[in-house]
Amino acid sequence: QPQIILLKEGTDASQGTSQLLSNINACMAVVDTVRTTLGPRGMDKLIVDEKGEVTISNDGATIMKLLDIVHPAAKTLVDIARSQDAEVGDGTTSVVLLAGELLKEIKGYIEEGVSPHVIIKGYRKAAQLAINKVKEIAVKVERTNEAEFRELLLKCAGTAMSSKLIHSHEQFFTKMVVDAVLCLDQEDLNEKLIGIKRVPGGAMEDSLLIKGVAFKKTFSYAGFEQQPKHFKNPKILALNVELELKAEKENAEVRVEDVNEYQAIVDAEWSIIYAKLEAIVKTGAKIVLSKLPIGDLATQYFADRNIFCAGRVSADDLNRVVLAVGGSIQSTCTDIEDHHLGKCETFEERQIGGERFNIFEGCPAAETCTLILRGGAEQFIAEVERSLHDAIMIVKRAIKNTLVVAGGGATEACINGMELSKYLREQSRTIEGKQQLIIGAFGRALEVIPRQLCDNAGFDATDILNKLRMKHAHEGATWYGVDIKSESIANNYEAFIWEPVLVKTNAISAATEAACLILSVDETVRNPQSEKPQAGPPMPRGGAQRALRGR
Repeated sequence: QPQIILLKEGTDASQGTSQLLSNINACMAVVDTVRTTLGPRGMDKLIVDEKGEVTISNDGATIMKLLDIVHPAAKTLVDIARSQDAEVGDGTTSVVLLAGELLKEIKGYIEEGVSPHVIIKGYRKAAQLAINKVKEIAVKVERTNEAEFRELLLKCAGTAMSSKLIHSHEQFFTKMVVDAVLCLDQEDLNEKLIGIKRVPGGAMEDSLLIKGVAFKKTFSYAGFEQQPKHFKNPKILALNVELELKAEKENAEVRVEDVNEYQAIVDAEWSIIYAKLEAIVKTGAKIVLSKLPIGDLATQYFADRNIFCAGRVSADDLNRVVLAVGGSIQSTCTDIEDHHLGKCETFEERQIGGERFNIFEGCPAAETCTLILRGGAEQFIAEVERSLHDAIMIVKRAIKNTLVVAGGGATEACINGMELSKYLREQSRTIEGKQQLIIGAFGRALEVIPRQLCDNAGFDATDILNKLRMKHAHEGATWYGVDIKSESIANNYEAFIWEPVLVKTNAISAATEAACLILSVDETVRNPQSEKPQAGPPMPRGGAQRALRGR
């Protein structure tokens, strides 16, 4: 029988059980990298990228993003960490750990020749049972009493922060995060409207929340220092207009017969800019902001009339100013009416650390706010920002989704891990055939969270898991989990270790999907071209000769 060659020489086409086991091993290697970052006693990772930039983090999604994984199957874990971060904000390490453990539990069955489709079917059923159980045991918190609801949000934010660098300043930051989220429009809750600015220097406790907008002083021209830096109840005009004389383009050509004609062209330029400036002054605005440059002539003109101006304001900051003070961004200086202008109670330019900030406070339409973070090192402030982002997302989810469960964070109990695994083990006995084993394996996999919490804290995991199993075997012990402080187990619901149900349900469904996806792949076809760095598409035939002839 002659050999038939289908693929290019050198193409790697691994298939069958060995390929599936290789993919599972690759995923488990990735999981081992982030395993130690889970929970309040989790360690941080220091990652240096190809540019030499250093990142210190224990946020699962950030680490997975920076690892630059090349194995095609293991990249799935990066995707689920990112989706958990985007959808919920917290639980990124848990979701990767859970996916890895689901694959590890099933590895033995694959080696024994169980069909991956039997396993996938069993896992899908187990995930559905688990999610239903989480929703069943969850506690609904009604937003009837604002003070009680605020307490709940503080607990959820504290839970999200407990495993981060800032947990020693938890009380300070939880209050800041909850205040920031409650500033937003409660229907929309767009977290992008919370501006976060970093200012190196000072202590963490010097960080502040501004219920309004703050942005760094923009590039300014001569005359800026003569402008007033403090206003009470000013009118604010936001523009997308350039207010400076432009130099002619190098290739511009104007033919004039007479010197007077040239003078008329120059005068026209000046009269155009003066007309714009006069129109702005007539509006009564005391603060003029523009996305485009405001030149030295305009700066001096405004300074003479006690008006503050700032050019080259970033689109992001200008949009937040408009949302806070009202009005709208104008693309022309004519026909500006009073309702186009914004208002605020106070405006001032203030020195914070080594930077000067323009700060608008007491904004009537304020559905935005700004967090100014202080700290010693740049990497440290960056990690504080990532930690606050997680907490902000959790508070947002808790407002939208009022079901909470005990678990994660402060003592990262993941009681649900124990309660669910007990429930799934019981359910598996009522199901016939191989599915019973698969659902039992899913239940065992969920125990990875409490086990890893014990390992990271240096406790005897076997001893604590035995205590937990014993507690959960009795009715009414639903919320018992690992207690990091006492090196034992405790009722984490009473200890106020709460988090939104969404964290758990999203983690279980994402981890199950990733595990099923990896189990359904039995062949990898890899083109040798893809292994080469910066490999581009092959050059068309005759292209090389044409290129040479062109020279």
